[in-house]
Amino acid sequence: MRYINKNDLLIIVKNMGPIMIGIGVMCLIPIIVDLIYLEFNALNFLFPSLISIVVGLICTKSPAGHTKKMHLKHAMITSSLSWLWAGIIGGMIFYLVTDLSIIDSAFESISALTGSGITLYSDVEILPHSILFFRGFQQWIGGLGIIVMIISVLTKPGPISVKLYQSEAREDYIKPSTKATIKQIIKIYLIYTTIGIISYSLAGMPVFDSVCNTFSIISTGGMCVKNANIGFYNNDIIYTITIVLMILGATGFLVHYKLIKKRGKSFVQDMQFKVMISLIAISTLLIYATSQIVPIDILFVVVSAITTTGASIQSSVVMGGWPPFAIFITIVLMLIGGSTGSTVGALKIMRVVTFLKGIYKNSREMWSPDGSVVPIKISDKKLSEHVAIESGNYIALYFILIFITWSLLCLYGHDPFNSLFFTVSMQGNVGLEIGQISQSLEVPLKLLGIFNMWVGRLEIYPILITLRAFFEIFKFK
Repeated sequence: MRYINKNDLLIIVKNMGPIMIGIGVMCLIPIIVDLIYLEFNALNFLFPSLISIVVGLICTKSPAGHTKKMHLKHAMITSSLSWLWAGIIGGMIFYLVTDLSIIDSAFESISALTGSGITLYSDVEILPHSILFFRGFQQWIGGLGIIVMIISVLTKPGPISVKLYQSEAREDYIKPSTKATIKQIIKIYLIYTTIGIISYSLAGMPVFDSVCNTFSIISTGGMCVKNANIGFYNNDIIYTITIVLMILGATGFLVHYKLIKKRGKSFVQDMQFKVMISLIAISTLLIYATSQIVPIDILFVVVSAITTTGASIQSSVVMGGWPPFAIFITIVLMLIGGSTGSTVGALKIMRVVTFLKGIYKNSREMWSPDGSVVPIKISDKKLSEHVAIESGNYIALYFILIFITWSLLCLYGHDPFNSLFFTVSMQGNVGLEIGQISQSLEVPLKLLGIFNMWVGRLEIYPILITLRAFFEIFKFK
C-alpha cells in the first residue's frame, strides 16, 4: 500500500499555495525600512517575494485531486515544506543583499525563522537596517509560527485550518475554533510586543533597536542588532526587561489569555510556569554557589537557556571560560525548554514532566501488589499511559538526533564539549554558544545544522513524515 499518491501531492501543493503567497507578502514588509533609511535594496527584497507569490498563485490553481479532504499527514508535509520554503526565500534575500554564500544565507534564514538565533555574520552592525529588521521580523513570525500567522489571514475556518494548526505542534485552544484561537494568540503577541518596544525605548534604547530586539526576545529568537547582543547596552534595566520578556515568551498563550481576560492567578496556578521559575531559581543558586560569576550574568544566561532565547550579555568566549558544572546546568536547561503552547523550542516542560511521571508510575507499580494501577496525574488531571509513552518516544528521538549531530561535529575535529553544547543549542532552537563553532562550520555541518533547526522547530514527526513521503516518491520500482 502506497503511503502517498498523486492525489495526496495535489492536496499538499494546493494548500501550500496560500502559504507561499503569505511568505512572499511578509518578505515585502522590510522594503518600508529600506525606503526610510534610503538603502536602495528594495529590488533585492522584491524579487524573491515575487517568486514566492507567483509560485503560490500557480499552486492555488492546481486541481485538488479526487478529494479535497486534508488529513494530518497532508498538513504535516505542508507545514514542513512551508518552513523550508520560507527559509529558502529568506535566504535568497540575505544572499542578494549581503555577502553571505548561498548555504550560509539559507542557514541564517532558517536560524532566524526557527528562533535558533545562531548567526554566521561576523559583524552584524555593518548590515543594512532593512536586513536587521528582516532578521528580527523573521524571528517574530517564526516564534508564533509561519502557518499560524498565514492561516489567520488567508485560510477559511474549517478542517484545513485545524490540521495546519496542529501540524506546527500546537494543541492548546483558547477559543472553541482554531481561527478564533489564533486571533486571540496574535492579540496577546501584539500586546506583549508593544509593551516590549515601549519598555526598551523608555530604558534608553534607540527606537529601531527596541523594535528589532523586542521581535527577537518575545519570540525567544535571540538575534540582536549588536555584535555584543544585549550586553552592548550595559544597562541593568534593559537586562531586567529582557529577562521578563523571555519568560513571557516561554509561557503558554493559554496562560496569558487567562491572566489578561480573567485576571486570575494563571501564572501561579500553571504547573509549567511554576516548574520554569523553580528551575530558574535553583539553577541560578547552584551556579552562584559553585562559581565566581556575576549574579546578573548567571540569571540572564539561565533564563535565556530555559526559554531557548539565546540572548546574552557575555560573549561566547567568556561563557566558554565558565566552570564545567555551570555549563552542564546550562545544557540541561537548553534541553528542557519552556512551556508548551509558547514560542520556545527544546523538549518542553510538559513533555519532560509527563515522561518522569511515567517512570514513577512504572516503578511504583513494580513494588506495589500485583494488579495495582497507578494513575498519571498532572495538576490533578489524569493522563493516559499512552501520553507518557509518546513523551518517551519523542525524547528518545530527540536524543538520537543530538548524538548523530554531535558525533559528526567531533568527526570534523571540533572540541567534544563545545560540540555537545552547540548541538543541543541548535536542536533546541536556542542559539547560545561556548567558543566560536558557528564561525568555523564546514559546509556539510551547516547543511546538517539547517536540518537540526528545522526538525527542532517542527518537533521531528512532521519532518519524518515528509521524508517518508519523499522516499516513496523517488524510490526505485
